[in-house]
Amino acid sequence: MIELFSANTPNGKKISIMLEEIGYEYKVTKIDINNGDQFKEDFKKISPFSKIPVIIDHKNNKTIFESGAILIYLAEQSGKFYNQDNRLEINQWLMAQMGYVGPMLGQHHQFHHYNPGKSKFGEDRYFKISKRIYQELENRLSKSKFLAGDEYTIADIGTFPWIARHQWHDIGLTNFKSLTRWYLEISKRDAVKKGFTFMDEKEIVPQP
Repeated sequence: MIELFSANTPNGKKISIMLEEIGYEYKVTKIDINNGDQFKEDFKKISPFSKIPVIIDHKNNKTIFESGAILIYLAEQSGKFYNQDNRLEINQWLMAQMGYVGPMLGQHHQFHHYNPGKSKFGEDRYFKISKRIYQELENRLSKSKFLAGDEYTIADIGTFPWIARHQWHDIGLTNFKSLTRWYLEISKRDAVKKGFTFMDEKEIVPQP
């Protein structure tokens, strides 16, 4: 049994989608990040930086924090979405999501969606970076079916929930043909649809 400590965010959805994809039994323990649950001492014991998500693999007595590390762990345990022969490519695109795509789009959310009008510099800066990210993903996906090649991998699972907030970005997903093709293909996967609703059964994957 996997216990997933999480919130209804892109980083949280990465892991619920992965767990659905590999068919592992899991339960969700909600961390209310709006009320500061992530800073409670019990949670900090398993998450040193007070971040979600975290999993406890009770079968193997392992606790893993950081969503990228969790994806790698689950991929190695299940033998899925992490092809041994293509791991260098997968790791590069997964780390790009962890270090660039997610953090920059997250800043765009803060300035553009949550706190508009408070910092023109912040809004302009992260809008431009986010638009560049869309174009960079478009460039890659115009010549590759998925981010790391011809196969769907944890790099795609890690990136998809961030692009799923495209309505917040106001960039226009449909302006990017290859990125839209990739997004629509992944959005039709049963595990993605189910994992997306892990905290809200009424939630659906946003369409372009």
